[in-house]
Amino acid sequence: MKKKMIITNKIRMLRFFAGEMTQLELAEKAGASRQTIMALEAGKYTPSLELAFRIADVFDVPIGEVFECRPEENSCV
Repeated sequence: MKKKMIITNKIRMLRFFAGEMTQLELAEKAGASRQTIMALEAGKYTPSLELAFRIADVFDVPIGEVFECRPEENSCV
């Protein structure tokens, strides 16, 4: 059986270290809406692969420094 995966992110932390970049600034630079960035930070939305790479590019870091995927404990799909 496959385990369900959880995707977490460090967007809020990266925005903080990028001079307190606002959600709107990140959204504009990544080509997304502010609402999308809010949902990502809250863990309520999983980005497309393209958007994930665009966000990583904004911060000039590898995608793995923004997003992490791990199996959910005690869960099989």
